[in-house]
Amino acid sequence: MNMNELVRLGTRPRSKLPSLDGTFTTASLYIEALAQLNIQHLLYQRNDAVQSADDCRRKFVARQLFHKLARDKKLSLLSNEHGPFKLWCDDFRPVNALLNEYLHIAGVVDWEFTYAAPVEFPHAPPWWLFIEKPEFWSAGIEDWTRVFDRRLKTFLTAMRHCEDIAAQQGPPRLSDQMQQSWESGDFWVAYAILHSFAFDSIYWQKIDRRFFGQTETDDPSEAWKERLVLLNDTQRSEMEQLVVRKLGEVGSGRVY
Repeated sequence: MNMNELVRLGTRPRSKLPSLDGTFTTASLYIEALAQLNIQHLLYQRNDAVQSADDCRRKFVARQLFHKLARDKKLSLLSNEHGPFKLWCDDFRPVNALLNEYLHIAGVVDWEFTYAAPVEFPHAPPWWLFIEKPEFWSAGIEDWTRVFDRRLKTFLTAMRHCEDIAAQQGPPRLSDQMQQSWESGDFWVAYAILHSFAFDSIYWQKIDRRFFGQTETDDPSEAWKERLVLLNDTQRSEMEQLVVRKLGEVGSGRVY
């Protein structure tokens, strides 16, 4: 989870982060905690966190429903609930790989964001195959998905070739797990968890309809209105209180 960015850019108080001494016994508990961090991100983000009352409601609904999925253990593989928890580096990408004169990998740097993570993270294919993140792709996330799918096929073919050379042929191979993550949409779940500032666009375009079904509208920015029925009375009341607070912060320069 990008907790450093949540504190540095999202103005989340350090005191609200999970305890340094805390551990998680299951994958679902860890993922639920990360989903809760996304809720806190909206609460503590600067006064430019929302653009309008409806934008605030849309972001609130997305985070509450995502947290519900996590709480109901819909976002983790129950077969791996108690591990194995694989070594995972949030900052692993081409810029942190060192090559020798033969273009062979000689080393990897920037390991400070490395930890033991649920298998859903390493099983997701690397977004950096495309260098540009989906939320920054000028033609939109759907176009990013289409082009990335072609790049991924090439990457997995090369990966399977390396796995065969290393005699790692016993199923399931990591290349097979990555293929499954991409095809099932688990890739997007992991991406939304790990990239808080891209959460809203990823959730409404890639996650919501997978778990809650189609909406009458085809506009992802309007789908939240049909999901209000999934919130209870307390959540709807909290949403309206948050709207009042956020709109009151606009232009005030106040930071929470």
